[in-house]
Amino acid sequence: MAADLWAQVPQLERVDVVVAGAGSAGSTAAIAAARQGASVLLLDKLPFLGGSSTAVLDTFYGFYSPGSSPRRLVGSIPGEVVDHLRTLGPVVERPNTYGAGTGVTYHAEHLKVTWETMTTEAGVRVLLHTMVQDAKVIDGRLTELLLATKAGLRRVSAHTFVDASGDADLCHFAGFGYETAGADSPAQTLTTTFRMINVDHEQRRSIDKEGLRALMLEAAEDGYELPRRDGSDHITPVAGMTATVMTRLDSVQRDADGQLRSVLEPERLSAAELAGRRQALEYVRFLVDRVPGYADAALGALSTQVGIRESRRVYGDYRVTREDVLGARQFDDQVALCGAPIEDHHSGDGTAWAYLPDGTAVGVPLRSLIVRDAPNVLVAGRCFSATHDAHASIRSMAQCMAMGQAAGTAAALAATTPGLSGDVREVAPQQVRAVLRRAGAILELDEAREVMP
Repeated sequence: MAADLWAQVPQLERVDVVVAGAGSAGSTAAIAAARQGASVLLLDKLPFLGGSSTAVLDTFYGFYSPGSSPRRLVGSIPGEVVDHLRTLGPVVERPNTYGAGTGVTYHAEHLKVTWETMTTEAGVRVLLHTMVQDAKVIDGRLTELLLATKAGLRRVSAHTFVDASGDADLCHFAGFGYETAGADSPAQTLTTTFRMINVDHEQRRSIDKEGLRALMLEAAEDGYELPRRDGSDHITPVAGMTATVMTRLDSVQRDADGQLRSVLEPERLSAAELAGRRQALEYVRFLVDRVPGYADAALGALSTQVGIRESRRVYGDYRVTREDVLGARQFDDQVALCGAPIEDHHSGDGTAWAYLPDGTAVGVPLRSLIVRDAPNVLVAGRCFSATHDAHASIRSMAQCMAMGQAAGTAAALAATTPGLSGDVREVAPQQVRAVLRRAGAILELDEAREVMP
């Protein structure tokens, strides 16, 4: 947008930190920044906070490492989120179907309230129904965002910005570098989740994951349209309700001339939303017809939006790699730990898994959260700086929250420390680590508490 047109747009007050995207990474980043004394604006396109954690899924993975000696790898604000959820209703800790470690399953409606309570109590200003539409960059520094709201366009300026949009929307509009999933490496598929009610859990437990896959393969032979045949269903805190991760849609396509068509193109995203719901109903039909425990069950709800695993991955000062993950590499500036396996939901049937050595975890360096092309922008969540394979491990929601806390902390320090002018590279990584550790974050494997398997 031309400069004279920017000037015509009403401006919101200037804040220290703007966080774009209020998913598990963004909401945690906003809480962390506000607790450091920064004025914070948190914005999101949805009518509630949480992103995929409330609109698509109901389980946090990544809190615990898998294997024979599980450890609690994530604490501090993410742990407070779980504690707050327990004040609103039951929370279920359960093993993952495919060995990714213990999952923390919650009531998604309770999590909406948890995110709202924790952000507002921290002093965060929240703007919902709001999307980034453009960005102003002067001499490489991001200075303002153009926002689309129900009242029209608005401008917001800040010292420091955190892109926690999942799709790297802020970095996209600012012209900062990123890799589009599917361009140089495969892209993970999309999933529309759904919940079933009136399920007989005891009967459902009569078959395991191999039994479910066998039923899926048999049903596919009989004409059921089930592109993925290794999906999962799990119990929830609500009696008689299960939640599923079963459907599968391709994230990207190439047209006749080989041009990549990302799911973020409006036509492709719209088509994916429609196709995902149609596909979900076919899996509902399969469950009711073929799976023990579902004979009297019915559809309870579809996810608010299709679940996107990866779209854009920003280029940071460092890119975490597959070798880093599987080698459980440690970094001197690491701000989080991840023990989750590489979980690649590729196109076609099946899912590829690659596990870290038993009892280990990879560090997430602060450098992977610093946007390479700007002095005052950080990134957190599934658009952080990593290769396709590394991303398929570290994108778990507990890690997104841990990254968010680190990014929010660094952003607040950069914005409020005299003389830094929002420059995140001027904040010493050891200072960020010290603040995180005082807040209860787990930064090293020897700090992780061993838990009963």
